[in-house]
Amino acid sequence: MKTTDINRLLGAATALYGAAVMARPEWLAKPCALPLEPGGRVPGDTGLLIRALGSRDLVIGLAMVAATDDDARRFATWCRVAADASDAVIFGTQLPHRQARLKAAGAAVSWAALCALSLRSIRS
Repeated sequence: MKTTDINRLLGAATALYGAAVMARPEWLAKPCALPLEPGGRVPGDTGLLIRALGSRDLVIGLAMVAATDDDARRFATWCRVAADASDAVIFGTQLPHRQARLKAAGAAVSWAALCALSLRSIRS
């Protein structure tokens, strides 16, 4: 495996996660302890926002995978890092429950760090 494959793999995982939460918004709502309707359904307005986050992740992940030159791959990866860093701040300060804040912010910071580290594998 070439080292740039690590960055592409992280991009593919990002895109896959984005598509997954677009299809099943409860996969983000539940760990974030967001209010659910009876039966575990995500309310429409919450689902809309989760799908928007999912589409952002899908697009950035696809850009990481499809970039044909190193500068484009770096830019897409920095977009991923910035998105995860902002998620960490927002989820870490705004979610309704402390445990959910810690869990969501920790996941976002971890993913930002992995993607930032993968920048080292892109050489030109």
